Amino acid sequence: MKPLCVKALTRIFKVSDLDNDGILNDNELNFFQRTCFNTPLEPQALEDVKNVVRKNLSDGVCNNGLSLKGFLFLHTLFIQRGRHETTWTVLRRFGYDDDLELNQDYLFPPLKIPSDCTTELNHNAYLFLQSVFDKHDKDRDCALSPEELKDLFDVFPYMPWGPDVNNTVGTNDNGWITYQGYLSQWTLTTYLDVQRCLEYLGYLGYSIIAEQESQASGITVTRDKKIDLQKKQTQRSVFRCNVFGDIGSGKSGFLQAFLGRNLTRQKTINEEHRSFYAISTTYVYGQEKYLLLHEVFPDFDYLSDADMSCDIVCLVYDVSNPYSFEYCAKVFKQYFMDSKTPCMMVAAKSDLPEVKQMYGCSPLEFCRRHKMPPPQTFTCNTAAAAPNQDIYTKLTTMAMYPHVSQADLKSSTFWLRASVGATVFAVLGLTLYRVLLRQR
Repeated sequence: MKPLCVKALTRIFKVSDLDNDGILNDNELNFFQRTCFNTPLEPQALEDVKNVVRKNLSDGVCNNGLSLKGFLFLHTLFIQRGRHETTWTVLRRFGYDDDLELNQDYLFPPLKIPSDCTTELNHNAYLFLQSVFDKHDKDRDCALSPEELKDLFDVFPYMPWGPDVNNTVGTNDNGWITYQGYLSQWTLTTYLDVQRCLEYLGYLGYSIIAEQESQASGITVTRDKKIDLQKKQTQRSVFRCNVFGDIGSGKSGFLQAFLGRNLTRQKTINEEHRSFYAISTTYVYGQEKYLLLHEVFPDFDYLSDADMSCDIVCLVYDVSNPYSFEYCAKVFKQYFMDSKTPCMMVAAKSDLPEVKQMYGCSPLEFCRRHKMPPPQTFTCNTAAAAPNQDIYTKLTTMAMYPHVSQADLKSSTFWLRASVGATVFAVLGLTLYRVLLRQR
């Protein structure tokens, strides 16, 4: 066999090895057989296959299952006996073309996305990705070590996640991507670059393992945002918040605090691995939603369509810098004053002495004039605990309900109703996952 064929069959073996134990057991072999040839193997036929491998290869069968060496030997045997089409059937079923490369039609199935619509993973896709995580989380610590992550992406032609991902999603004390962080990164990729998500799902064998027509069946295209505004309700699960502020205002700290990192922990981040995105879950009225924060580069004279396209705007200023608020005021008045996008002003670095802002009016008065909620104080300079997360629940709530009146936004009862149960739901989610792990 050519090296490309060996490489392709090795990927097929790893995708088919559902429990990641390095062998294909009887259930996995039967699933593989049904997938490729639409018929299961009879128990005796299965034993006959393994016996042939045993006779020719000492380590071809392990623990009564087919090893990678045994799997490759079997296909070598098919080719030697002139049964090339058997191997080609397997290769084509797993997306390979005549050049032993993954077919573009397989990696990028058609998916129509109208304007003002976003893309999200649906329930089936999340279930599949959860099973992939479970498959590679060998020590069952609800996080992926560098070795486990490398093993997960071994079926890819390249490493898709760089070190910046660890500063985009939640990690544990070792800096390893957690279960929730893993799902968050997939959610971000689906939202920002759905074609890349389709490609990644293709490498993992989504359509085959999940028994779907293509990766596109794992994507939900949301309703036009204008219809959501008209109906004053949305079914979306992912909301984008673009974060504006002058240099040094605290934008990066605000993003990292969303991931539970205080100032001390943020100082350990390598500048080369910095991320301009942060994504995690929040709970609004008991519903789990993803909030995607994007730090916008402070270039006042030019903002791209992507910079202005979001569900909510967050304007961050440094309370200890008298000239910090002016940038936020100018951005709001030039780009968002006449838009329907809700805005929130964040008074960052609130642990420092507050100074008067050198602007025509105070931040509080500015917000009152423009019917915005009052500035929200925030600091990531907390002691041992993670920074307070209430502000992110508020941002998600405003993104979900952009029609909510100014009076409601000032009401503490409104915010209390929105955020109640968030901690309980978060704890329940992690507990449930750990229970499921123990049951496997």
